[in-house]
Amino acid sequence: MDFDQLLSHYKSKACVISVELHPDGTYGNIRVVAGNQAHCEDMASRHQQFVPDCPYEACFPKNPNFEDHCFRCVSLGKPLHAYVDLYMMGLWLNMFLLPLDSDREGVGYCIYCYDVEPKADSSAMADLSAETASAVLNTCIKLRGSDDIQQTFQEVVEDIRQMCGSDQCCILLTDSEKYTCSVFAESLRKGTYLSTMKKHVEGFYAITATWPQTLAGSTCVIVKDEKDMEKLREQNSVWAATLDYARVKSIVLFPLRHGRDLLGYMWVINFDVENVIKIKETLEVTTFFIASEIASFKLMNKLEVMGKMDSLTGVMNRNEMNNHVDRIVEEQEPMPKAVVFADLNGLKRTNDENGHSAGDMMLRSAASIIQGVFHDGHVYRAGGDEFMVIVSDIAEDDLQRRIARIRLLSGMSKDVRLSIGVCYGEQNICRAMRIADERMYADKNAFYAAHPELKYR
Repeated sequence: MDFDQLLSHYKSKACVISVELHPDGTYGNIRVVAGNQAHCEDMASRHQQFVPDCPYEACFPKNPNFEDHCFRCVSLGKPLHAYVDLYMMGLWLNMFLLPLDSDREGVGYCIYCYDVEPKADSSAMADLSAETASAVLNTCIKLRGSDDIQQTFQEVVEDIRQMCGSDQCCILLTDSEKYTCSVFAESLRKGTYLSTMKKHVEGFYAITATWPQTLAGSTCVIVKDEKDMEKLREQNSVWAATLDYARVKSIVLFPLRHGRDLLGYMWVINFDVENVIKIKETLEVTTFFIASEIASFKLMNKLEVMGKMDSLTGVMNRNEMNNHVDRIVEEQEPMPKAVVFADLNGLKRTNDENGHSAGDMMLRSAASIIQGVFHDGHVYRAGGDEFMVIVSDIAEDDLQRRIARIRLLSGMSKDVRLSIGVCYGEQNICRAMRIADERMYADKNAFYAAHPELKYR
């Protein structure tokens, strides 16, 4: 067959790939036997020269999923399409594989057409089989139309688990700063021998830290049989050992990426291996939207927390304090046992003499002391140098011990001096706040009476 003549009719980047087919149903060498002008120009733009009949990794990054696609295309005689996030390169790959007749024993051929773009193209994502597009669309509609995002994700992973015919589908979020991971959503088939991931999540980050190297730039890891599992044991013995221990027979693992950020992973375990191509195609696109929604969810949570927090000290701000008080007044929350006011003495003097950075350090130190002692209370920065603590349930003697500890810790610090007022057992929140505030100022007056040299605020 004249491959060059055939490829001359293709305007997009295209090449002919050969796959060695072994009698035992496996494959051997995969080579690029011919390429059109657009393919050669693409290689030249990467400072490479195309050599006909070269190993495919001379033209493209080595990738077991790409190899599997080529093998399935030529062995099954079916056209395949994939739209892939090449996150290591910051590109999106739109690829088509078309099977060709072969006149060689033990060798199959296919045409590989491809294009790369810097951003995701929604029209390319829509160019899927009707069944796949329907599954992806169903996920998008659920995610976009939800008020309870986590409940919706529970429904989504259940849908994905059923679509894949798997025992488990799980979304695991990872935190590279804290070296932790958490289960965001999980679905288990009724009657499966697998246990919930929530039982194993503590310390599991060490396992997830090995996955980027196993992925090695691929969009996913697919283990569909014992042969693939054996390869995984060679690549990642630690992870493979955990899968063997859990009696996992097959797994598809996708990273959840939003831009350059790795948010976590999604996997299905013991899936229907006969539908591996459909499953890969569906999850390839679905994980893109899932990652986008998780990123938005995390951003909204972050913004919500930022709206409640005082950015300097890390305790909650006055607005959140007022909201809490309003909920108590409206009897949406029970009346707390105690209200504590604490005021930082000498802040203005420090700002004037040593600069505002020194004053900021005082405020952070004071907040750290108060929050450390009242770790089970609600600590607010009520004003410039004033803090308030609402304690829901505490014995009066315990409260007094904690106040004494605050005085001890502030006395041991370099410059933190706190005046404190407490109200315990009052049944009206506004009256409790007024009493605590008055007692705090009485304590402040006593402090300055003992230290008149510091009275200048």
